[in-house]
Amino acid sequence: MVPPADRLSRRLFVLGLPLLAAGCVTNNDGFGAGWGTYGAVNDGGVLIPAADNFDASLQRTEVAWRGPQKPGSIVVNIPERRLYLIQPGGRAYRYAVGVGRSEALNFRGTAVIGRKEKWPHWTPTANMIASIPRYRAYAGGLPGGIENPLGARALYLYRDGHDTYFRLHGTNEPDSIGGAVSSGCVRLLNQDIIDLYNRVPVGTTVTVIQG
Repeated sequence: MVPPADRLSRRLFVLGLPLLAAGCVTNNDGFGAGWGTYGAVNDGGVLIPAADNFDASLQRTEVAWRGPQKPGSIVVNIPERRLYLIQPGGRAYRYAVGVGRSEALNFRGTAVIGRKEKWPHWTPTANMIASIPRYRAYAGGLPGGIENPLGARALYLYRDGHDTYFRLHGTNEPDSIGGAVSSGCVRLLNQDIIDLYNRVPVGTTVTVIQG
């Protein structure tokens, strides 16, 4: 996660990018216009910038799925830097993610979405502050907003009714999608986490694969 003071300003683009459509990949999930586009979004009065030259290979799309997970569940493949929302009929919606070098690599197995938040508040953990001293300035927390490292949405994973402190969330650093980052859990582009947030309810099963 990169705090506001360390971020470079980015230009706003209003044109979305086309989906990569090849082989088993399709670009129409039946939900109408906007699937796979990354233009600027006005989200309840907060302007989310358009993705700046977002790589077509990282755009959300529909793919074939052969895993055992049930439709409606989520699979996060850490080595692949991809998240899959399983659909009926051997299909899945695929999203590119960025993963933290510590938090994301230390979590594996199955949990459920126990809570969902729009424009969530962010407080760095003690481990984050210890490893990245500049986060100490945010020890009291940072309100939700476009500068917040958790981005536009957060899905909080729970086990046995307890918060695991592992989240699927947005980002204030879109260039980090598809790679490993200094800290954090699993981040998606803000346009993608909004799309995922709208599709999954509390109680959704999430499986994290480490390889």
